[in-house]
Amino acid sequence: MPKAFRYCAAMFIAGLTAAVGPAIAQFPPTPDDPPEQPRSKRPAAALASGPGINGNWSGQLHQVGSETPYKFEIMINGNGAQTRYPDLDCTGKLTRVGASKLYAFFVETITKGQVDKGGRCPDGTITVARQGDDLSLGWFGSVQGDTIIAYGTLKKK
Repeated sequence: MPKAFRYCAAMFIAGLTAAVGPAIAQFPPTPDDPPEQPRSKRPAAALASGPGINGNWSGQLHQVGSETPYKFEIMINGNGAQTRYPDLDCTGKLTRVGASKLYAFFVETITKGQVDKGGRCPDGTITVARQGDDLSLGWFGSVQGDTIIAYGTLKKK
């Protein structure tokens, strides 16, 4: 199976997973639903900690369907996260929306270079995972009904 297809499929599944949670939360339980199981006694910070991803990371993202990669930077710390696309003249702010043992999930809001204001960058979602000393990143978004997927491996600066 081609590498790009695997990345595309993984990002598609990640996007679907992120979309289902809020949809399920809109519907209250019915009398036929089983009772909710007690939550873990671990502190909330431990549940949301996810992989060790804090730091300044940089590398290139490869957009599915394009042959030209572009530079990408992400800065993650305890106060939040920001993105920078030097080749596209865009910056963004990340909101962490979840984490698992291996992954952290963000929603990206472009703050400079927004596509709807004549720029080149749409809002999207980012999933990151540690890969040894590196950070694997997947990006998923939509522009005018077209699905956009990008991926890359970043190095700590």
